[in-house]
Amino acid sequence: MKPKSLQSPSRSPEMDPAIWSRLPEELLEHVLSCLPLKTLLNLRSTCKRFKSLMFSPSFMSKHTTRGTAFSSFLLLSHPQFYQQFPLYDSIIGSWRHLALSLSFLLPVTGSNGSPSCSLLSSSNGLFCFSLPSSNSFLVCNFLAKSSRIVEFPSYPFAFESLAFVSMPFGYKIFVLCSKFSSNSVFVYDSKVHSWQKFDRFEPILGDNYRQEGVFFNGSLYFTTSEPFSIVCFDLESGRWERLDNELPGDLTFVRLVSDGENKLYLIGGVGRNGISRSMKLWELGDGRNWIEVESLPEMMCKKFVSVCYHNYERVYCFWHQGMICICCYTWPEILYCKVSRRTWHWLPKCPSLPEKWSCGFRWFSFVPELYATV
Repeated sequence: MKPKSLQSPSRSPEMDPAIWSRLPEELLEHVLSCLPLKTLLNLRSTCKRFKSLMFSPSFMSKHTTRGTAFSSFLLLSHPQFYQQFPLYDSIIGSWRHLALSLSFLLPVTGSNGSPSCSLLSSSNGLFCFSLPSSNSFLVCNFLAKSSRIVEFPSYPFAFESLAFVSMPFGYKIFVLCSKFSSNSVFVYDSKVHSWQKFDRFEPILGDNYRQEGVFFNGSLYFTTSEPFSIVCFDLESGRWERLDNELPGDLTFVRLVSDGENKLYLIGGVGRNGISRSMKLWELGDGRNWIEVESLPEMMCKKFVSVCYHNYERVYCFWHQGMICICCYTWPEILYCKVSRRTWHWLPKCPSLPEKWSCGFRWFSFVPELYATV
């Protein structure tokens, strides 16, 4: 038998179960909190103790403060990709070979073979789907494999605009209705699992308003149709307010984007008679005035307005990890601005998209968050 000093150094000594089974709980939490998120997910099925530990408040606090991000993605939704969502990894800058599948959370197709749900919004790792056949919304966390059904506040229920806002201890669903609901606003609060109805201020937003509200400083902000203005809805009090600050001149369309913290941006076309000659980005300053940040390069502007056919109702925007994404329902590419560098780029087209698909493109920000509560 070889002496211990001559044994192979590559062979690791066995862990004595009698010792490791008595490891104090706080030390085990500390060791596991140092692991990458992907490894933690694989440990969930190892034993009940690990699974319960991962969702304990003390462990969640340790792990989330270490800033261990799984990744961040731009998610593409299209009617032809039912329950399959192509993902663009914005950290490594390429499309993932495997699309995100939510078939384990979503219902099967309807009785006539048509999709029985549609993705409406996303926020901080949570998705919000509409389930018309069951008169409800579905809120789900793909990473945690958890979901919750939220029933519509009334029947029948038709809505024109929905905003989904994830918060540290829950989420809110804002729904703007003009049909069968007496022109009202409904807000669902996940902390109390109930809807609250607010009267709608009729002159502010016209019927069939479909732009999603932008969450900023506790309120949802909207842009009105011409003459353009900005209004906001306080999610706590239910009060509407019209901002009195002056917008830039010669606007052909306007959209709002918030970084989710303390900055509000305005994206707009500049021109005459509904024809955009340029596109610009502004930031709301401390004096509540709009400060120009950047202009879209001329050739990129020409491409974007030709894509939209000057029909700006198809344009929508959102924030994703330091990027302002500008999209069109009829075009499979994203125009985005890296705010910190003030540079503009086109996201490459998804390689799995057939050439003939020409409408129905919906893009969402997806930053997986294990502890986002449904």
